[in-house]
Amino acid sequence: MNNNLNAVKKEKVYAPSQYRLGAQSPACPGCGSPLACNIIMDSLEEMGIIENSVVVIGVGCTGMGFFGTKVDMTFCAHGPAPSVAAGIKQGNYDKSIVFTIQGDGDCAAIGAGYLVNSAVRGDKITIIMCNNTTYGTTGGQMAPTSLIGQTTTTTPEGRIGAKHGYPLHVPEMIAPMQGVAYSARGSVHNFASYQRTKKYVKKAFQKQIDGVGLGFVEILTACPVNWHMTPVEAMKWIEDEMILEYPLGEFKNVDSIE
Repeated sequence: MNNNLNAVKKEKVYAPSQYRLGAQSPACPGCGSPLACNIIMDSLEEMGIIENSVVVIGVGCTGMGFFGTKVDMTFCAHGPAPSVAAGIKQGNYDKSIVFTIQGDGDCAAIGAGYLVNSAVRGDKITIIMCNNTTYGTTGGQMAPTSLIGQTTTTTPEGRIGAKHGYPLHVPEMIAPMQGVAYSARGSVHNFASYQRTKKYVKKAFQKQIDGVGLGFVEILTACPVNWHMTPVEAMKWIEDEMILEYPLGEFKNVDSIE
């Protein structure tokens, strides 16, 4: 019998990423930040830009998902990640794909000035902000994005707008700025939203590749520990409460900022 007739042609259809180390995640159970990091990693690989990428990780637990990867990275003080990313971009003569991964406190509180200046400069970088409505690393204090009525360690009676201020809508805030090429908000609370958010992240990276301007994506993520919920309850809370305050979608998508 001809052995060639029995030969089976095998084709690899899936394998673990060569850019991931297989390290155990340091995140708390149910944390949404590793899901956001996974979206970014998949996007970089699928777009063929991962070997030319640099991630700037702000203070907090948001960027821990990159600890187990082979992506070039740097850390910075609390807030200035956009400016650090812009410096790396310019220092590499615009050849690198540079992005930040930041929490809402890092990006929209102490880092708000850096974010706004990056937006008005039209820095050709990508900013990913994970919004879990709290300061996750430091014990669950009120953040700029905390919902009205939300109980935190610094608002035990619930956030009161007239007393504590109102939730900050970052993608909508920076969308009118001329230097911004793309601004969107996604979520990872279900598979459909996860896939849609991945498209947003890819569009933001594409603006950087095309040299248009700043790309910004906010991702709603769960923090079950500080929300005092189970992971399942936290996902439902995003659907029932967070999205009412923070609608999902694209707020700006232009091919030129001139």
